[in-house]
Parts: sequence; C-alpha cells; structure tokens
Amino acid sequence: MAETRLTPTSYVVLGLIEQMQPASPYDLKRAVALGVGQFWSLPHTQLYAECGRLAEAGLLSERREEEGRRRRIYRLTKAGEEALDRWRAEPTGDLYELRDAGLLKLFFGADPRKLAPQQLEAHQERLREYEAQLDQCLAMKAPEGVIHAIEAGVGHEREYVRFWKRLGG
Repeated sequence: MAETRLTPTSYVVLGLIEQMQPASPYDLKRAVALGVGQFWSLPHTQLYAECGRLAEAGLLSERREEEGRRRRIYRLTKAGEEALDRWRAEPTGDLYELRDAGLLKLFFGADPRKLAPQQLEAHQERLREYEAQLDQCLAMKAPEGVIHAIEAGVGHEREYVRFWKRLGG
C-alpha cells in the first residue's frame, strides 16, 4: 500500500480529532468555525472527505452511530497519533499568504482616507472577537497552543487597527 500524502487539511483533521475525540465531521466543522478557521481557511466539504481518506489510510478509526442520524464518528489511531507527532516536531518557516482587499486597493492607488474607516471598523470588530475568544480560552484553561494562536491573532489585529487609524488621520 502506498503511503498516504498528508496535507495541511489532514493535520487540521488529525489535530482537531485529537482534541475532541470522538468527533464527527460536523463536530469538526463547528470547531473550525470557532477556532482554527480564524487563521486557516478550510472549506467544510474538505473535512468530510478528509476524514474518510484518513480512515482509509489507517490514521483514524471510524464507527457509525447505531441510532439517529447514524453519523460517522472518528478517533485517532496509533498511526494517526504518530503522524501528528512527527508533523508537530518539524520546524517550519512557512508564512501565511496575505489576501487583503483593502491592502490590494491601497497598493493600486485607492485613497487611504476613504478606505480607512471601513477597514478600521472591520479590524476593530475582529479584534473584539479575538479578545473575547482569548478570554474564554483562558477561563476554560484551553491548551497552551490554542491560547498562543489566538494571542497572535490579537496582536495581528491590534497592528491593523494602529495602521488604519494612522492612514485615516
């Protein structure tokens, strides 16, 4: 059997299942919306397909609910744990791809004073969301990595607020 190629989506699924197990793809979809989706874009249809692919590769175990909706429920296997551990142990210098419509317009000559008010408002709202999420995570004693990732989001949004305030001048 050929080795299964693991993608960033694979690791999102493995990592979320490790945190939540057992979990259905619907559980993962909700978790992405509330957490990792804030900094890693992922269409929910990929979650469903990836669970099946990882189960087929032996990285997840799968069972069906006996009653009700008969959802597929997944857990990490030993091989899944090992794959996730290897991935976490690999240092990375990869950076995110920035796709920001406001910056794109600014780059091509838009008036910063016209862009700034809406951009400022949007980034202030996102900052409030991250700060509330951070407060919740601290209160519930979320894993350290979750807290660090949200703190990075807070810092990122604080910088954008500072930037757009300066341009709106």
